[in-house]
Amino acid sequence: MGATEDTSQGMCQSCHTGGPTVRERGRVSLMAVLCDPCWSAYANQLAIEEGATAPPQADPDPDDVTPYEPPTCSDCGAAVRHYTTNYDRWVHLAVADLPAKDVAPRYRWRLQTIGGRHSRVPVEIVAVRIRGIEPLPSDPVRPAHRAVCLSPEAMQEAEQEAEQERAADPE
Repeated sequence: MGATEDTSQGMCQSCHTGGPTVRERGRVSLMAVLCDPCWSAYANQLAIEEGATAPPQADPDPDDVTPYEPPTCSDCGAAVRHYTTNYDRWVHLAVADLPAKDVAPRYRWRLQTIGGRHSRVPVEIVAVRIRGIEPLPSDPVRPAHRAVCLSPEAMQEAEQEAEQERAADPE
């Protein structure tokens, strides 16, 4: 009898090819083992579904001395927080938490602190969309800015989402 070889390591779970770009993906937890093209397609699709379509935040030049202004919404001008998601895309979230009962499920996010490797020191904060287990009505969640945006289009979208939620929950 010969020994069996573990071929799962280094193989893309989507296209089943190997190569130097195949690696584990996901910042908070392992999402998949994918190559760069498959990961890009998967993460882009997930970002569209979850509304994480904010542009990447530019890294400031350490030699730049111009004043820094926090990001604002291009539609309503309100302050937003810019966070990286678990799948390396970006989302604009509201500046404060709200009770889960006041936020439609589509817009509920939580912030997860990631520590350094072999350290307890927090290195990064990542936005993770709440799925699967419903939070209690009083649990704090961070809404996507789109849910609290004052632009007419965003308010109409949030209202339609609330109507769909009420229709799905007959209580």
